[in-house]
Amino acid sequence: MWGKVEKNGNIWGQGSAVFRGFNPINIDEKGRLAVPTRYRAELRECCDQQLVLTVSQDKCLLLYPLPEWEEIERKLSKLSSLDKKAKRLQRLLIGHATECEMDSQGRVLIAEPLRNFAGLEKRVVLVGQGIKFEIWDEDSWNRSRDEWLADENMDDLSPELSSLCF
Repeated sequence: MWGKVEKNGNIWGQGSAVFRGFNPINIDEKGRLAVPTRYRAELRECCDQQLVLTVSQDKCLLLYPLPEWEEIERKLSKLSSLDKKAKRLQRLLIGHATECEMDSQGRVLIAEPLRNFAGLEKRVVLVGQGIKFEIWDEDSWNRSRDEWLADENMDDLSPELSSLCF
């Protein structure tokens, strides 16, 4: 498993963190997720434990440090209200955005409507995605990952993606 590393300032700005890796986690009976220890200090430093949860079109949740979310929210708010797709995205992301705080034991309470949206019950995975985390039901993650790996359309990559070297 991979942990977080300090950003070099060239991608997202100085003082931010990159969140990487795959972390299987249990949600407790109260709907709390314990953030893995390796991320806690950075979340305390970069956002004073202030986080935002919202929905994703992939039927998972997105967990942002508050400063990162505020930047995204500013960009979303500037989109045209006459553009139906932009309006839909604003309604989904901003409309479901829920502020939360990591407690002294590193836990984050996931509100019941958000847990229901993503089908989160006991076993979940926290997946680092750079400036944010995705929170998936473990079975949904495994099914989606297998579908992505089997997708034959991955041969038709955009010019930006086909230029990447791994």
